[in-house]
Amino acid sequence: PFKTKKTLLDNHHRYEMVYEATKEYPTLRPSKIEFGLPQPNYTINTLVYLKEKYPSGYNFSLIMGEDNLKGLHKWKNYEAILDNHHIYVYPRISEGAIDHQFRVHDKIHRVNAPIMEISSTFIRREHKNGKNIKPMLPPEVWVYMDEMNFYR
Repeated sequence: PFKTKKTLLDNHHRYEMVYEATKEYPTLRPSKIEFGLPQPNYTINTLVYLKEKYPSGYNFSLIMGEDNLKGLHKWKNYEAILDNHHIYVYPRISEGAIDHQFRVHDKIHRVNAPIMEISSTFIRREHKNGKNIKPMLPPEVWVYMDEMNFYR
């Protein structure tokens, strides 16, 4: 809901790029679930749907960049997300501070990983500006993006 529809590719293109990026990893599977949920789609709605669809034996967690954690207090029912799910946070360089409740929460886990100054926004912008972004993407994603002439 924080992004305008005009900035997003059609669902089938977004799905195809995720599929291409994950097809060599058998434990990762892209999903079209969010495409069928009422819009605007909120993360809590997706998590509730997943819990109803897979009632036992599955635990769903979120993975997000640190920049998203800084705005978590703006998410619909973020308290319910934290009550029922773990969140894994990848370090990012971004403006603003992390709210104290999120720095010390037992379900928020910081990933010990190198900070990489790369994001989807960066990739789209640099590609539009004619920069070589090919090394930053899985080869199959680059081919699809290039063939479809996205972000130019």
